[in-house]
Amino acid sequence: MSQIEPSNSSLELRPTTNPGSAISTQSQLSYLLNPDAGLRPYQVTLITIGGAINTGLMIAFGNALSRSGPASILISYTFVGFIVFLVLSALGEVASFSRGPTTLHIQAKRFCGPSLGFTLGWIYWLKYMMVIINQMTAGVVVISYWTTIRIVDKIAYITVFLAVIVAMNYWSGRFLGRYEVVLSSFKVLIVLALMILSLVIAFGGGPDHKKGFRYWRNPGAFANEEDRTALGVFRAIFRSFPSTTLSYLGTELIGMAVLHTHDSRKAAARAIQQTFYRILAFNLVIVTLLGMAIPYDEDILALPMYTSKRTASAFVVAVQMAHVTVLPNILNACILIFIVSSASRALCMATRIIRELSFEKSAPRFLRRTDKRGVPVYALGISSTPALLGFLNLLTISGRLWSYLVNLVTMFSILTWVSILVIHISFVRARRCHKIASEEVPFKAPFGILGSWIALVLCFSIPIMRAVELSDRNFYSHGLDVGAFVTSFLGIPLYFALVLGYKVTSRRRGAHAHAKTETLPTRVRSLQDTETDGAGGSEITTLWRGRIIPVWLI
Repeated sequence: MSQIEPSNSSLELRPTTNPGSAISTQSQLSYLLNPDAGLRPYQVTLITIGGAINTGLMIAFGNALSRSGPASILISYTFVGFIVFLVLSALGEVASFSRGPTTLHIQAKRFCGPSLGFTLGWIYWLKYMMVIINQMTAGVVVISYWTTIRIVDKIAYITVFLAVIVAMNYWSGRFLGRYEVVLSSFKVLIVLALMILSLVIAFGGGPDHKKGFRYWRNPGAFANEEDRTALGVFRAIFRSFPSTTLSYLGTELIGMAVLHTHDSRKAAARAIQQTFYRILAFNLVIVTLLGMAIPYDEDILALPMYTSKRTASAFVVAVQMAHVTVLPNILNACILIFIVSSASRALCMATRIIRELSFEKSAPRFLRRTDKRGVPVYALGISSTPALLGFLNLLTISGRLWSYLVNLVTMFSILTWVSILVIHISFVRARRCHKIASEEVPFKAPFGILGSWIALVLCFSIPIMRAVELSDRNFYSHGLDVGAFVTSFLGIPLYFALVLGYKVTSRRRGAHAHAKTETLPTRVRSLQDTETDGAGGSEITTLWRGRIIPVWLI
């Protein structure tokens, strides 16, 4: 909340502290990467890069390579990376103008209306629920490298997996940030070593002493090359989009954490971009090197869809093809540890998000309660319950379940990016409406509002590309995969159901950020004044909402 005090020249905003709300002092990542824990900016950057080394890169990349080919993967990573760059730039501009810690769904509520804030919060929670189940399934897939898994084995693995991640969130919450620093350092070192190994193989250091882009020629740069038409090539590229999007999962939330590790909001927003540059370069280098070191038709890469079979990460396959003994087993064990860590982080995020929603009166009040140790046990319990869906591995092939979950997470991620872009567009319109010069904003997105519109169009194009890809009868010889189609697009009606459901139940009218429904100060403090007196910048405070259709639905 804010108190608005009139002055002779402007309306100044003075923040107040609400002791009953965790939102006024903590961001969504403050539990995971708490500024009070003493994490430095470079440590948060390290955790960001370590977080990018997730199952999207470790597991999904190999499956995407087998379905799409090395050139398709490289194009896809570049395309999605450009979208994420525009999203993070938009996020940096909005966040740099806000005073103190904040969350994305609060920004959505402020600039676009409560219905979008409500929807974005719950979409985030659902996304991380799917991520947890996805990680559990990935664990089963990784273990299949060592042995054929029976149903009894799956029950044991999934039960232990779930117990471990719940225990980690209950007993090690205050140490989670430090733990992530150590684990991320370990991840980065391992991947750097694998990059060097792939580089050596690519330049003729392998057993056959062949070098260069030989696998781009044979078996080819694009999978399914019997369809050599332009549409066939595009479909090969489209098939890799779900796995690619998974690799950029959660980048926007890590950006919010970076924002709170710098004294200067301008420096923090720039750090968001710099961190993304590192992630993008990291991904593109890895994708290129693995595409040179592994042929896409290697059978062990493809996840099983109709029958159980042995599968392995692309990193493990690269080490195998280099004839390095023992190391594949060690690397596979490391990947399993990384998967457990990613699932634990996802459960942490889901717990904190749903608790914050309860403070915003968008979730039941009891979810804000904690035990004597300060652990939000009710929120943790509610967030852990959907993870029981991991036992669906008993009813279907793990590879197929993994693919469906990737589709769900991909759509939730795209909807999240769309929401961030709409928030930025609404923010810029409100700022212009109140004649706040762009020079007074601490950080400006490089492409401005045009970049957000471009990113919106690109985000909308991904589901269209997915529909075109699913219609490929040459690739889907068993006919239309109904499960893949439903999971690829289920997020869209769910998103609008949350929006409309909130409007119906709350009987509130949406906000129109472009209308004069917001009061902004006519003078924004300079960055230097902000850093001197520590008062922060000015905020946009909603005084009344009188429009039926919010700007983000136009």
